[in-house]
Amino acid sequence: MSTTDYRKDPDKVANLTRDQFEVTQEAATEPAFRNEFWDNHEAGLYVDIVSGEPLFASINKFDSRTGWPSFTVPIDPGNVVLNEDRSYGTVRTEVRSKHGDSHLGHLFDDGPAADGGFRYCINSAAMRFVPLDQLETAGYGQFRGLFTTEVAS
Repeated sequence: MSTTDYRKDPDKVANLTRDQFEVTQEAATEPAFRNEFWDNHEAGLYVDIVSGEPLFASINKFDSRTGWPSFTVPIDPGNVVLNEDRSYGTVRTEVRSKHGDSHLGHLFDDGPAADGGFRYCINSAAMRFVPLDQLETAGYGQFRGLFTTEVAS
């Protein structure tokens, strides 16, 4: 799949688990500390489970102590859409994937100040994790550069 071919895939939607469907299609929230990626420390990319579009990199993940995967920034802000969410008697900012139109989670302003102060609080059920050593074979090789720690001299 090329980077311009990210879209909501009806076959992928049809094959989502109940939790994945409820989160991505019905804007549900999975339980804190009982989800796949809240404590994942492996290097790699988090992509939309429905469209495959790249959303977040492990280099921008931090422990927010909330029980959900939390990131300071998306890989490409163009791949996320922010909407006002007035559910549950409060105003929050919903985060959705642009091409998959999946509900991902919410954006809060209580992230690490040194990294911009934002916390993208994202449901594991909305994402698929692509480990660093599988980026090329999964079609995400162009993102390998995000993980280089070499300093140019």
